Amino acid sequence: MARRPRREAPAAEPEETGEGRSPLAGGCVLVVLGGGALAGLWAASPDAAVLAVWVVGVAAVWWSARRRKGTYQPLPSPTAPPPRGEVFAVETGRAARVVKGPGGMTIVYPEIEYVTEDQLP
Repeated sequence: MARRPRREAPAAEPEETGEGRSPLAGGCVLVVLGGGALAGLWAASPDAAVLAVWVVGVAAVWWSARRRKGTYQPLPSPTAPPPRGEVFAVETGRAARVVKGPGGMTIVYPEIEYVTEDQLP
């Protein structure tokens, strides 16, 4: 009797490994299930269904307000001096370019010079 060749296991499908699942799909499933439960509750008692919608809404707002927002780093104070070693742009008082537009409008672009903190006037 001839020996059969050994077959390898098929590659795992994306559904089996968890790859390819979307959070949106899970949200859709929850909406459908919640809608079905609400429809059943509405059929039993419309007042109870309205109360359930209010309770779920208040719980969702409370949960959202209590949830940790992650790393919060406020902006630096605008009155604090800038860190050392930065480069600043200083106007020299001369015009680098003058552009005349329609209707007598004129735009003057000042000439700027890049300096470090110790070179500031």
